[in-house]
Amino acid sequence: MTLTESLISLIRNKTVTKKDLHKTALFTLDAVANLVAGRNSIPGKKLLEWGVKRHEDAARRAFLMGGLIHILEVDDVHRASVVHTGCVTVPVALSLAMDRKISGIEFLRSVLYGFEAACRVGMSVGPSHYKVWHNTATCGPYGSALTAATLLDLTDEQSVHALGNAGTQSSGFWEFLKTGAMSKHLHAGRAAEAGLVAAELAALDFTGPPKILEGSTGFYSGACPDPQPDNVLCDPKGPWQVHLTSIKPWPSCRHTHPAIDAALSVHKDLNGMPIAEVKVKTYQAAIDVCDRPISTSEYEGKFSIQHCVSAALQRGNINFSGFGENARSDASELAEKVTLIASEPYASSYPKSWGAEVLVVLEDGRELMSSKPECKGDPEAMLADEELISKAEELLYFGGLNNPAPVIDGVLEMVEGGETPNFGNILKFTD
Repeated sequence: MTLTESLISLIRNKTVTKKDLHKTALFTLDAVANLVAGRNSIPGKKLLEWGVKRHEDAARRAFLMGGLIHILEVDDVHRASVVHTGCVTVPVALSLAMDRKISGIEFLRSVLYGFEAACRVGMSVGPSHYKVWHNTATCGPYGSALTAATLLDLTDEQSVHALGNAGTQSSGFWEFLKTGAMSKHLHAGRAAEAGLVAAELAALDFTGPPKILEGSTGFYSGACPDPQPDNVLCDPKGPWQVHLTSIKPWPSCRHTHPAIDAALSVHKDLNGMPIAEVKVKTYQAAIDVCDRPISTSEYEGKFSIQHCVSAALQRGNINFSGFGENARSDASELAEKVTLIASEPYASSYPKSWGAEVLVVLEDGRELMSSKPECKGDPEAMLADEELISKAEELLYFGGLNNPAPVIDGVLEMVEGGETPNFGNILKFTD
């Protein structure tokens, strides 16, 4: 069997419990809330303007929703694969549910399967892949394809074709970070769209490469200098990857979060005392992506450990307002006092654990320090259901919904069966 065939077999033969579906519903809610909130942003409004005349096509809808979910940088992320899973799977299921009757259980199962496929492929690409390629864009299509294949009731053979043709569309580079371009939103949208298109074609027996991963001219050969293929099928009896996925509590790149968490702990003892310098110890990937002493835009601030730590130390909280022009100006002087160091135990613990330590040296010589081997929102420090629902409410309000309850209840009640609610109206696709 090829790796793709084995992956599909592993996932489809794995036991699904009500606990698994409940966890998937919470992640679905997070994605839907991010989708709504993403409308209230400059890139979100541009995407919506583009989508006005294109919403009747399921794949175009998935593209639009995937982009919106990923805009505010507060959607989920799976640590071991560095894949944002909700933005590439949930849009596919939502889009298909707008055109056909899908039970809540079917919907959640398809998202659960998609999470698993994207994460397992993402865990196999090796660390060098992430230096150039955005894993959500390159590994996400495998997850979106399996989500679609599940809802379209494709056979195993057709599903192999779907994943093969989704994988051949993999792309997405980190170059956009140099200018703060909006490309990252395209990455999520295209990953969702690619899988859905591939699955719809597979339903017509449109064939795809069965060895898309391990073939001599396949994914690993072209984009992965140090692949780890065994990770695709590792620990088949372990928990579903949805249980190993992190939920973001703060609206910035996840690589900034361990340092934010530590800085917020230091803030409690700071009491406004003047700071001489700040040292942040973390892992190299966080520095590679988020070493940005000066942030000239809101988006750059979300990808700056220096800004995020400085804002957390000054404000004692991190929310959407923490990245605006005034907040960046207020934090700029302190941000230039922040030094980033790749250091143990955080360096070798990554990607299994994403950790950081913040050491604040006061002007009188005293030191305040906090270490976060794991971060708030990680599986080891997961947000409680009530916190997740509160986060969803905040995002839904931010996106302009005056009454979030029907959306929240509609998602969570899918675990109990019944048809999937049609959320098309939240994008103004319907009245």
